[in-house]
Amino acid sequence: MPRSISPWTVLVHGVPETTAIWTPLVSALEERGVTDIRLLSPPGFGAPLPSDFAAEASDYLGWLIAELDDLRAEDDRPIDIVGHDWGAGHVYGLAAERPDLVRSWVADIAGLLHPDYGWHDAAVAWQQPDVGEQMIEMMVATPVEDRIALFMGFGLPSEIAAELAPALDADMGRAILALYRSAREPELQALADRLAASDHGPGAVITATDDSYVAADLATPVAERLGVPEIRLDGQGHWWMVSDPERAADRLIAFWSGL
Repeated sequence: MPRSISPWTVLVHGVPETTAIWTPLVSALEERGVTDIRLLSPPGFGAPLPSDFAAEASDYLGWLIAELDDLRAEDDRPIDIVGHDWGAGHVYGLAAERPDLVRSWVADIAGLLHPDYGWHDAAVAWQQPDVGEQMIEMMVATPVEDRIALFMGFGLPSEIAAELAPALDADMGRAILALYRSAREPELQALADRLAASDHGPGAVITATDDSYVAADLATPVAERLGVPEIRLDGQGHWWMVSDPERAADRLIAFWSGL
């Protein structure tokens, strides 16, 4: 199905983020003629967190399915979805359970699905009772100016850091704890097995070679197991869509053009 019929491009961000992280990539895509773009904010991450939303991985999968159903009801064009960080986790779940909803999927941090993957230190802390709550309380209590400086220390520009920092509130903290605690092992490997066994449709994994959260060398075996191409962004870190949006846009469009 050629890209000329203008599929929807749907971008799903991760934790602890908002749609602000997509701003440079959206600009680069629009400059190349990809303009029908939807940014989806998972509940608690730049979007309201309903009191009855449990915020576990299965809840976010249900949320994403509902969002795509709504988009198809609004305008039943094909959908190309891209997930980053926990947004990637949600997209992997979608590809395993409901690949019929999209024309294609792309997601980063594929090493998350490798048997040798281990959660980063912050995630391990969040997964521990009491320790996680104390850590979240400290994060929420940190002045916004200090949070901005922290995000800038991760390599994000000041204008994006300034949008991310105020969003880190008690609701986001509750969502972080519930989400990460629902993804203790063996949950990740169960997801990997479901995805590998599924008819997951056209997909690709993005590997930012300098990602400090998920080792790049774990991604290639995952891509091979899934039988999908690997889009390698050499020299880029976790926020590749910010650090090199031009190359990312070119590589995404090249993938979509080959469908």
